[in-house]
Amino acid sequence: MKYSKINKSLFIDNRKKFFEKMKPNSVAFFNSNDLYPVSADTTLPFEQHRDLFYLSGIDQEESVLMLFKSDGNSNNQEILFLIKPNETLTHWEGEKLNEKKAFDFSGIENIKWLNDLEKIVKKTLPSVENFYINTNEHYRAKVVTETREARFNQWIQNKFPNKNIERSNPILQQIRAVKSSIEIDLIKKACDITEKGFRRILNFIKPGVWEYEIEAEFAHEFLKNRSRKFAYQPIIASGKNSNILHYIQNNNQCKEGDVILLDVGAEYANYSSDMTRTIPVSGKFSKRQKEVYKSVLKVKKEATKLLKPGILWKEHHLEVGKIMTSELLNLRLLDKHDIQNQTKSNPAFKKYFTHGTSHHLGLDTHDYGDINLPVQANNVFTVEPGIYIKKEGFGIRLEDDVVVQKNGDPINLMNNIPIEIEEIESLMNSK
Repeated sequence: MKYSKINKSLFIDNRKKFFEKMKPNSVAFFNSNDLYPVSADTTLPFEQHRDLFYLSGIDQEESVLMLFKSDGNSNNQEILFLIKPNETLTHWEGEKLNEKKAFDFSGIENIKWLNDLEKIVKKTLPSVENFYINTNEHYRAKVVTETREARFNQWIQNKFPNKNIERSNPILQQIRAVKSSIEIDLIKKACDITEKGFRRILNFIKPGVWEYEIEAEFAHEFLKNRSRKFAYQPIIASGKNSNILHYIQNNNQCKEGDVILLDVGAEYANYSSDMTRTIPVSGKFSKRQKEVYKSVLKVKKEATKLLKPGILWKEHHLEVGKIMTSELLNLRLLDKHDIQNQTKSNPAFKKYFTHGTSHHLGLDTHDYGDINLPVQANNVFTVEPGIYIKKEGFGIRLEDDVVVQKNGDPINLMNNIPIEIEEIESLMNSK
């Protein structure tokens, strides 16, 4: 664990929120992720299941959280099942959590070892009416691998086939979407680390540098500041690559006169940041690049102001589309004929602005949040308009992470990351 210890009150409060939405006489289980095999005896680096982390603060594999809500409100029980530490395991893999350390992280007093799980399940579940299963229901999810959670759900449903099945995910979609002050501070920390990486590369970039060298500079700064890794696969897209939305090869040489689109974010304590900046390889934007950049920046600023409690996610994107349409007309990329022929399902702006404006951000880069519900205060969103002009060989996207406020404009967590043309050019040309 590279990050500083998180106040366990966060996870105590998160469990309280989940308990409040559970039906009485119910039990819910949350499992850690698997260690996924690569081949031979190697595995991918362990990534904790974000739901388990959100409810417990536990960042260790082979962990299970059990939440039991009785008929009364005062008898809720929480049990955390962990691997039992032993000398051999410690020698090979390092120290595992004991009862005291698990309590310090989670605030859960009732710590059991994993080999007690089946015994306690058999004792608890016969008298329980509802069983909450946890599955990935994110609107962008594409699950092709059987998870530890899925195996557990199948096992327990086979053992107790007559229980009423409820779903944990709708509850988590609601409560995870509204961030606490501790969570916002953690996301801000990830944003601050991203800022350090971005400032590092501004003096590093010059004609002839390779995209993967820029990626390496970010990685160095992230690790140096206690981030384990990129929050997602970084996009270092120079020249025509800046028109590819999810370009991750990062293996081309940067040429004079081109722009580089940098979609990069650090994670911190499992929380994500998500930044995009577009900068000139040679340290100076061309006249046309400046025109397009200014339009994207104007749209981003206006789009941010529109993120208010009560607006729907889809409505927000359509309102942003109107602003983008005006800018595309000014840039001579659209004309009156394009506007006359657009349809509701295929607005003219989509020719150059081909993705959404915002997504929830938090423990996942595309975080939980029901996009059919109105935006709420303390939702954290990205704001990321872009214009992609294949015939001119470049695209420009700008992205910040913002916290929706009950009153007033959202707070920009990336306000300190350079974005104005003059500041970027000045920093790139300073010694």
